[in-house]
Amino acid sequence: MELIGQHAKKIMEGCKQRARDAGLRFQDDTLEYIVTNRDLLELSPKIMIPTLYDYWVHDVEVLKGKGKYELYPGNPYETVINTRPPISFYNDNNPDWLNVMIFYHVIGHIDFFQNNLLFQHTHDYDFTGEALSDKRLIARLRSEKGRWVDYVIEFARGIDNLVSFHGELSRVQPPSAASGSGPINFYFDVFLQSLKKVNITDYIKEIERYNQCIRDYGQHGEETFLADTELKHPEFKAVYQKSLQKKPETRMDLLRFLMVHSEFLNKEENDWMKSVLQVIRKTSLFFQPQIRTKIMNEGWASYWHEVLFMADDRIQGHEVDFARINAGVTALPRVGLNPYALGMRLFYYIKEMADKGRHTMTFHQMKDAHLREVYDAKTGAGRRFIFDVRENMDDFLFVKTFVDQDFIDAHKLFVVGKRMNPAKTAWEYYVKSRKAEDYRQMLIEGLYHPPHIEIDPKKTENKTLYLVHRFEGKPLVKDYIANTMLGIEYLWGGPVKLETSEVAKTSSSPYAVFNVGGTSAQETSDTFDIKWQRVLYTMEKRRLTRRILYNMEDV
Repeated sequence: MELIGQHAKKIMEGCKQRARDAGLRFQDDTLEYIVTNRDLLELSPKIMIPTLYDYWVHDVEVLKGKGKYELYPGNPYETVINTRPPISFYNDNNPDWLNVMIFYHVIGHIDFFQNNLLFQHTHDYDFTGEALSDKRLIARLRSEKGRWVDYVIEFARGIDNLVSFHGELSRVQPPSAASGSGPINFYFDVFLQSLKKVNITDYIKEIERYNQCIRDYGQHGEETFLADTELKHPEFKAVYQKSLQKKPETRMDLLRFLMVHSEFLNKEENDWMKSVLQVIRKTSLFFQPQIRTKIMNEGWASYWHEVLFMADDRIQGHEVDFARINAGVTALPRVGLNPYALGMRLFYYIKEMADKGRHTMTFHQMKDAHLREVYDAKTGAGRRFIFDVRENMDDFLFVKTFVDQDFIDAHKLFVVGKRMNPAKTAWEYYVKSRKAEDYRQMLIEGLYHPPHIEIDPKKTENKTLYLVHRFEGKPLVKDYIANTMLGIEYLWGGPVKLETSEVAKTSSSPYAVFNVGGTSAQETSDTFDIKWQRVLYTMEKRRLTRRILYNMEDV
């Protein structure tokens, strides 16, 4: 692995300038490395972080990857990681025209990393430096504690998807939070709604009063509004000041709770385990936004590598080569999910709709199909609109907001069903639905969504840790419950109880029907009548027991 040469670096700098001219924003310093395909196989299990701590699962993934590569040699063209400065890796045999395309794709990723709000907590430090420090820490602990270090890593990794990502993100103070809008937010969000409990009409009147002050007094509008508010509600100022003195209640995620409250971990001889848990938790928090923005991130990079590459004079003579590779990257499959393809087409679609003024109330209230089809307000606001989308959304909001019937119809998308044909004794695929709500739901079911598991402080007593799974329609995977609870019991140092929901019984036709798409497969509600029950798992002295609490439909 070595830095790219001056010739390739010059190409990269040219791509940066063209990207900035198009409106992308990113820091100037970047690091680009040339690697072989086998180097990429070594780095991939570590999520391309060269300094990440060693773990036996990484070795297994490397061996698996090498085995696949021997059978199906491929050419992984690029990858980029969200560090300071950003680091990207390139294949050692790419021609210049291909590097132009790849550099644009990488710059799209860097722009997304550095401007999307979900990545705020990653902006203030260099993760590769942190990871190197963590790697040295774990190496030193292994030399002192032996295999117990890997047991702790294993147990912590079993629950590292339960970190409080949104709680961590809420502690990152956006620039506007330091302004005088604090009392304004408190007035509208807490004082009027929770304390005064005003009706919706009065609430809207207060919003209009605020807007009128801003229009009339400009930069002094908030001060005028607050002065009028204190005349109207003399107690407001005292209530607001009192609220500032209260420490906000913070719900700890499971890893954090164990580090703070586990008597076992807080024993002097076990204090080193908390360092390992902190490494696992910090690493998980760093990668959470990438998992939650896969479609947007890849779609944004693919959109810009296509837009910028097609306008670049350095591609002359290689248009066909580009078309062939680009089609392979951004092809939209009939079954399954390609985040590059879906995300890119959504950004094209959103921009076109914004250019025509279709992201407005006027258009959404329009019922006539012909008028909707020809509507074009020629606003030219598309590019600014997609930059705002890039900054403020994650995959869930992106899909939920913009995958509508017009998009489905434009790209002839559909939900595929799978059923058994008893006469042919074979599975059959068929078009199950062309409705936007069905396709959107299929996409949402395939998105990353860890289980919502909380610690119940009232039931956590007598050295027993009580966990509650807030059921959201998807049960936990039974195969993993025993081993995961065994690890939690070890880290807690006492019995662990887990309250969750499971299928009690189902009545269905003999031949199941499945939705297939993305990474999920779920029984359709018109075929299955599912009954749910609440159960309690108890792990005590490495022995797991299960007890039915109640049937959920009886509650």
